[in-house]
Amino acid sequence: MRKLITLILIGLGLNLSLNAQSTFWTATSYKGAFPVTDGTPATNWTYGWSNFDPENTNYPSTTSTLNSDITTNTTIGGNVLLQNKIYVTNGATLTILPGTIIRGDKATQATLIVTKGCKIIAEGTQNLPIVFTSNESVGNRTEGDWGGLVILGLATNNQPGGVANIEGIVPTANTQYGGTNDNDNSGILKYVRIEFAGIALEPNKEINGITFGSVGRGTQVDFIQVSFSGDDSYEWFGGTVDCKHLIAYRGIDDDFDTDFGYRGRIQFGLIIRDNTMYDAAGDSNGLESDNDAAGSANTPQTAAVFSNLTIIGAKGNGSLSLPAGEKFEKAFRIRRNSSISVFNSLVVGWEKGLSIEGASCEANVTSGTLVFSNNVLTELPLGASYVTAAPTFFTTVASVNDTTTSVSQINWINAFPTLGTTPDCRLDSTSLVATGADFTNSKFVGGFVSVNEIAKTTNVSIYPNPATNNVNITTDRLVQVTLIDGMGRVINTQSVSGTFSLDVSNLNNGIYFLQVDNTTKKIIVRK
Repeated sequence: MRKLITLILIGLGLNLSLNAQSTFWTATSYKGAFPVTDGTPATNWTYGWSNFDPENTNYPSTTSTLNSDITTNTTIGGNVLLQNKIYVTNGATLTILPGTIIRGDKATQATLIVTKGCKIIAEGTQNLPIVFTSNESVGNRTEGDWGGLVILGLATNNQPGGVANIEGIVPTANTQYGGTNDNDNSGILKYVRIEFAGIALEPNKEINGITFGSVGRGTQVDFIQVSFSGDDSYEWFGGTVDCKHLIAYRGIDDDFDTDFGYRGRIQFGLIIRDNTMYDAAGDSNGLESDNDAAGSANTPQTAAVFSNLTIIGAKGNGSLSLPAGEKFEKAFRIRRNSSISVFNSLVVGWEKGLSIEGASCEANVTSGTLVFSNNVLTELPLGASYVTAAPTFFTTVASVNDTTTSVSQINWINAFPTLGTTPDCRLDSTSLVATGADFTNSKFVGGFVSVNEIAKTTNVSIYPNPATNNVNITTDRLVQVTLIDGMGRVINTQSVSGTFSLDVSNLNNGIYFLQVDNTTKKIIVRK
């Protein structure tokens, strides 16, 4: 119902913010990002919308071009060429329709920047994800082909004066982020893929696949895949935005990077590295976190909370060799007075596991503001599970984590296929980590989502499609049906059950969308 209400409010041009204490966490029995398989796609949240071979995907040619700033409410769809650095400004909302493919132009360093006080509504579906990708042809795509997606908000950060300029772009008023509203709403990102981003706009100043600058918790982020990023896959600079179901695939630098007082909640993340892709100028980590570059005591302190991550490093199941000169480092690099926490996660294939660096981070562990608990670090070189700090410091940390469970005991269904083919990181029923998750730590603030509500899906069929006069809708329960035109405007909404005939005889020829609870279907009216 929340999704339907969101659509209606957007159609009316109204703002929607989530309650600061909204429910978020899903209390799982299993560790890692995926449950025990049921033999169907239902338990694999990557199914239908993700893509593990974008290098060889034949995307359609572009039919329209976005090459100037957006200053009024704008809706785009179809196959779009993105050119130049495009700023969404002046309080505008950019709405991107389900199924839209946006191809970033390499020559003009195409980048999309949503500035403070503006919104992006990019709400794809499992069947119609929104894709940001390279405009290069098959065989010529690589990391850093275009800029990436940058979202700037009005939530707090710990920089002097509470306002900073996002890195990688020449500073202007449109690159500033930060404010005082931790409930700020920058829009919706759902079922979105971002591929081949992270271009170096200046030497050694790449931007990330997706960058969040002081984005508030009123923003919704769920089901996102960043692939082949030329820098970090995801980076959060301050802010409070919560995120679920994130994939970082074959990136160059860090997968999840948190800085400048980011305090969001993140659950269900899949990281898969390529042993030939790394940051030759620095080092490549799974999670990297700083309070700020100086390791100061500035507040708010970086204190994001992660749970249920599956992190597969460059060595895969431990058997892959790494090339000479590689710069892979640590699954977790926590330094410079950061206080992030990680729970219920599975790690394999890294050279080193957890690195807690510096006296300030050690003090954060001792005080309980930094918690690393109930995680499994497997197939690491002897003595590499806990590194950097004095070995005696890690005694307490080691006692609440597991370095003895093997890959075979985790028993993933197919977590190590050839790169470019689809993995299945669900667990076999015999897995030792199918149970044992723990959500009792006080870091799990906010409520827990009802498991029954998560499992509830709608079976819906729509026919004929294309339609001339009527569209028949068949559902297995009472649902809300909303008809939306190609510009994102709500035409009508009603409750239906069983089989219902929707009159479309008065509609013009074109593409429309039917929102049926948690399912979106594209329909074509043709007369």
